[in-house]
Amino acid sequence: MTATRPRIGDEHLRALLVTRHLLTPATRAATPEQVVDALLALHATDPASVYLSAAARMATPSAAELERALYTDRSLARMLCMRRTMFVVPRALAPVVDASTARAVAARERTGLLKVLAEQLGHDADWLARTEAAVLAALAERGEASATQLADAVPRLKEVIVVAPGKPYEARPRITSRVLSVLAAEGRIRRGRPLGSWASSQFRWMPAEPHPELPVDLARAELAAAYLAAFGPATTADLKWWTGWTLTDTRKALARIDTVDVDLSRGPAHALPAQLAAPAAPEPAAALLPSLDPTPMGWIQRDWYLDPAHVPELFDNNGNIGPTLWWDGRIVGGWTQRPDGEIVTALLTGSDPGRDARRAIEAESARLAAFFGDLRVRPSMRTPLERRLSTGPGPGEETA
Repeated sequence: MTATRPRIGDEHLRALLVTRHLLTPATRAATPEQVVDALLALHATDPASVYLSAAARMATPSAAELERALYTDRSLARMLCMRRTMFVVPRALAPVVDASTARAVAARERTGLLKVLAEQLGHDADWLARTEAAVLAALAERGEASATQLADAVPRLKEVIVVAPGKPYEARPRITSRVLSVLAAEGRIRRGRPLGSWASSQFRWMPAEPHPELPVDLARAELAAAYLAAFGPATTADLKWWTGWTLTDTRKALARIDTVDVDLSRGPAHALPAQLAAPAAPEPAAALLPSLDPTPMGWIQRDWYLDPAHVPELFDNNGNIGPTLWWDGRIVGGWTQRPDGEIVTALLTGSDPGRDARRAIEAESARLAAFFGDLRVRPSMRTPLERRLSTGPGPGEETA
């Protein structure tokens, strides 16, 4: 007789999400390290998202605290890894992320750069190796340097390539960023403090600290377990998408860890044993999460916290989510910061959660505005709802 698999409902999942992802005042963290530990990784493609994701979950939001963790204590590491995406991860997890995902990404980045150098500039791997050695020597001498300073120190970095030739968006950048990106992907250099505010996309570069090399299969299993601890119960498809692994590699990683097969509303899934018992229902709470926040980007199947009808409003054409408004474990709207600094929110059609929620949303908006201060930030990934809110509510939209 076949044993019946445990069934976990959507309310159970949302209670886990809200509690583990620190989306209530009672669960907020004291430090950015606690935030990253809870979420496994913060999306860092848009530099501001790192700070805003942490601020939404900290009892006392502080950009200076995150800078301490990133650049002084170096307890957090910025890496190009899962799905060729920039993330901030706990320093202790960096060897696992490197072996399980970043190493393969770095190999593809190097192959792509060598192809461009050969086809456009006639340079080979030896030329690139000499250029990289010069960059590393310049950083060792200076301690840190911007891309412009490194190009002055290593003139080879000033050579120009053509990107998207013949297209309306054809560009002719220097090879500087491509070379530095490969060195960073391989863990040989790392980004230091930004040039300007915490929302700046221009960074100084520094030599990277080496970390132990782990076997790939072991690292994948450890990352799968860490993912389930933060996002489980989850499906095989969720883990495959989040990591960027093949289906075969995903199944092998899951087979190496202690999971329980369960049924969710979206199909068969994997849970850690501790996740089978439903947590106590958390107090309903509001959260304003930034574009590319790790919570909405944690699963490929999102129907249990986002009405599919609203996906076109909240995501761009590349599948990147914009700023979202949360209430009681569901996405109920969006928000943006206008040029004058005002935080504007809007509820999605059919998503009005009531008077208490509106008060909580106003309080969170004020908390976020205080964190921004005089700084103005525009998401690098613009979505239809966010664009409309930047100038005013669209037809049929209601501000929260």
